[in-house]
Amino acid sequence: MLPRNIERHALEALQDSPVVLINGARQTGKSTLAKALRPDRRYLTLDDPAVLAAAQADPFGFISSQQGLICLDEIQRAPELFLAIKADVDKNRTPGRFLLTGSANVLLLPQMADSLAGRMEIVELWPLAQCEINSQPFDLIARLFAGDFADNHPFNRDNFITRLLAGGFPEIQTRTSDRRREAWFDSYLTTILQRDIRDLANIDGLTELPRLMQLLATRNGCLLNMAELSRTSGIAQTTLKRYLTLLETLFLIRLVPAWSSNLGKRLQKSPKLFLSDYGMTAHLQGRSMTGIQATHGLPGDLVESFVHAELAKHQSWASLRTHLMHYRTTTGMEVDFVLENRRKELIGIEVKAAATITGKDFNGLRHLRETTPDQFVRGILLYTGEQTVQFDKQLVALPIASFF
Repeated sequence: MLPRNIERHALEALQDSPVVLINGARQTGKSTLAKALRPDRRYLTLDDPAVLAAAQADPFGFISSQQGLICLDEIQRAPELFLAIKADVDKNRTPGRFLLTGSANVLLLPQMADSLAGRMEIVELWPLAQCEINSQPFDLIARLFAGDFADNHPFNRDNFITRLLAGGFPEIQTRTSDRRREAWFDSYLTTILQRDIRDLANIDGLTELPRLMQLLATRNGCLLNMAELSRTSGIAQTTLKRYLTLLETLFLIRLVPAWSSNLGKRLQKSPKLFLSDYGMTAHLQGRSMTGIQATHGLPGDLVESFVHAELAKHQSWASLRTHLMHYRTTTGMEVDFVLENRRKELIGIEVKAAATITGKDFNGLRHLRETTPDQFVRGILLYTGEQTVQFDKQLVALPIASFF
C-alpha cells in the first residue's frame, strides 16, 4: 500500500468524532485505508448481498446489534442506515465508533435520511497524488501561499506524458502499456455506469451515459454550457442535469465554481467542468503515448486537468483550508484557478502547456490583481520549463514539475 497523506487526518478525526466517513470514487483505496487505520476494527461491506439485505431489512436492529468499533464499507448502498447510526451515536458518543466508506457522495443522495451534522466528519480520498506515487509527501497549498519554491525542477517530457495517461488510480500505476490501461478504464467505466448508477437511481437511458462521458471529456476544463451540451448530446436539459448530478455524486466529474465578489456583475458565473481523473480524461479522448509524443507541445486541456486534480488532492490534507475556483470576466479575461483561504487571501494559478513564456501570459493574473489588490497574494504561471522565474514581487513562473 502506497502511503496516503490523508491518513493522519483520518486518524485525528477518529480521536474525537463518533462517525468518520471516507468518501471517494471506487478504486481509490478507501477500503484499504479503512482497514489500515484500525486493523482490529470489525469490517463489514455492503457489497456483500447478505450484509446488505440485513441492513435494509431492519436498519435500527442491524446497527444496535453491532458491538465495539465497526467499519461499514460502501455505505451509500444503504442510506437508511444513517438514521439508525444517528440514534446509536446519540446514546453513546464514543469517538471513532463508526468508520464508514462511500463510493458516492452521500450528502447528494435523495434517499439520505440524515446528514449526521455535528456527529460525522467527512474525509475525501482522491486517486493518488503525484507526491504519493513518488512516496515524497509535501504540502503544496502551504508552499503556494508561502512562496516557498525551489529554483530548478528537472522536466522530462516522456515521463510527464506517462503521468498524464496513467492518472491517479492505484491499480493503473502498474499498467505500463496503452492497451492494458485502456482495458482497465473501459472495465471501470462499464461497472460504474451500469451498476453503480443503477443502484443510485432507477433511470432510463443508461445507454446514453458512455457517450455523454466522452462528450464531457472533450469539454474538460471548459465552462459548463447546458444548452450547448443538450443540443450536442440530444438529451433534454432536465434529463441532462439529472445525469450530471449522478456523475458528480459518483465522483466521476467535478464542477469548479466561479470566484465572485461584490464585482460579481462583471464576472462569468458558470462553473468549469472537469473529469475527476486526468488519466480517465485521456482515455476518453483517445490519447496514447505515441500520439502525444508525435505532436508538438502537450494537450493543454489535459495539463490543466492534471493541475486541477493535483490541487484538489492537496487541498484534502493541506494545513490551510482553501476553496478552489476559477476566474473569468464577461469580456473573456480569465485565470484558470483561484485558491482562496479563510482570510479571503487569493492566489491565482494560470496553466500553460509550453516551455516558453512571455509577459503577456500573465495578463489574466494581472487583471485579477488589479481587481482584488487587497486580497491578491501571488500569481503563479505553471509551465513545462525547468526554472522558477520571478517576473515581479507577486508574479512568478513555476515549473509544473514542482507538483511532483
